[in-house]
Amino acid sequence: MSGLHIPENPNLLVGIETADDAGVYLLNDELALVQTVDFFTPIVDDPYTYGRIAALNSINDVWAMGGTPITALAITCFPKKGLDFAILGEIMRGGLDILTEHGVALMGGHSVDDPQIMFGYAVTGTIHPEKIVTNRGAVAGDALILTKPIGTGVISTGIKRGVAPVEVVDASLKTMLLAGHEAAVALRDFNLKAGAM
Repeated sequence: MSGLHIPENPNLLVGIETADDAGVYLLNDELALVQTVDFFTPIVDDPYTYGRIAALNSINDVWAMGGTPITALAITCFPKKGLDFAILGEIMRGGLDILTEHGVALMGGHSVDDPQIMFGYAVTGTIHPEKIVTNRGAVAGDALILTKPIGTGVISTGIKRGVAPVEVVDASLKTMLLAGHEAAVALRDFNLKAGAM
């Protein structure tokens, strides 16, 4: 992206320059949109669980900004030949169950025929423009509050390579299936200035 000239837009409150979990676009003095997109390859064998993890991973990005996720569009790469489409159905069912549980409306989506399975969502949320939480809000000396254990990325790599111990995988999956909603509420209620999920 460094070679692209991205015109300035006064309504773009959070853009690509801060590497935040989502972007924020001002609609009016009381309302801004929070938007993100996230999808990845399977990190578990069970398609339903994979769909749930992918959904939480996507909507957590809106919560990380202090926003409220409201809609989602599914994004998937899945082969037309060689795999049972029931697998994709289970992935979608897992994701939809998470979206429904958190009041996020599925609006549709897009699929691509590809031998490498990938799944996730583009999510839109809302936020008051004065309540945005960003990566850049932290300063030296601030206290850090961890809302769940860190290290799932490293463990996910271990899972893909088949070297992660079963007990580590189980603990990691429990962490990946934790919703960030309560952390987002804390961000807003206590006027915290920085966050990431």
